[in-house]
Amino acid sequence: MTCRGGVPVAIDDTLFQRTGPKVHAIGWFHDGSAKGPKQVVRGNNWVIAAIIVRLPFCSRPVALPALARLVHKDIKPAPASRLALARQMTAALACALPGRQVHVVADAACAGKELRRLPASVTWTTRLRQDAALHELAPPHTGKRGRPRVRGARLPKLAALAGQAVFAPVTVHRYGKDATVQAAAITCLRHGVLGARPVQVIRIRDRAAASYDLALATTDLAASPSRVLERYAARWSVEVAIEDAKQILGAGQARNRLPSTADMIAKLRRILIAARYRPGHPGEPTPAEIHAVRLAWDGAAA
Repeated sequence: MTCRGGVPVAIDDTLFQRTGPKVHAIGWFHDGSAKGPKQVVRGNNWVIAAIIVRLPFCSRPVALPALARLVHKDIKPAPASRLALARQMTAALACALPGRQVHVVADAACAGKELRRLPASVTWTTRLRQDAALHELAPPHTGKRGRPRVRGARLPKLAALAGQAVFAPVTVHRYGKDATVQAAAITCLRHGVLGARPVQVIRIRDRAAASYDLALATTDLAASPSRVLERYAARWSVEVAIEDAKQILGAGQARNRLPSTADMIAKLRRILIAARYRPGHPGEPTPAEIHAVRLAWDGAAA
């Protein structure tokens, strides 16, 4: 992330398993890593927005959790979905960063009509499902009576589009190394999700001989295919940040049942504060530097 460039943000959600009838905001949620055929887990579900940065002493991008929202299925009159919470956090980041573009990357589940309310300064990039409904851009107004068309003809499925597309080699830097892949881009509408806002659909051919390996949809029409792919590959850093927060800092280990989010928020705040303090010399931090971080933690919790 450069000082004047766009701000890359990764969106993801995580589960903390809980049991008991009186646990606040408890519910059943899908968990792809859960055992069993149904892959559902009962507990608290958090949606996290993390800013992706590149540090001079680290070869991979690092995700710094900036905001977190708890999914509550029992809020009246209607609960906020994970996508709605992600959109709200993104809008808050855009307000806190006036004049900067916010480039959001998320998985395929973060797609829906809620994205039609995105601020103009926010771009959204997600992986496309194989059965995604795509349309040509709306044709020009004919001047005849009646409502003008809001979308063009329905495009074929992604596999058929890949067979008709002309792929070109592009070089991308992802997962710590450079790689050359084949990419093809098309501008169209994802009307069921974003309405009249056009998207750029990029198909990546890495190992497949005839079809494609990955399809991405982004509202950033000015970004090159290599830039979009690098941006999406950096999304994995939020998975690492969540795992580190659970395994190293113990986020979610408190067994509180009351409607208090102090445990999760405090530990995510500690990650952010610690990231601001960098030792002025190589090696281990000095006792004075460690003491400064602890004082900042105590001040934030007060």
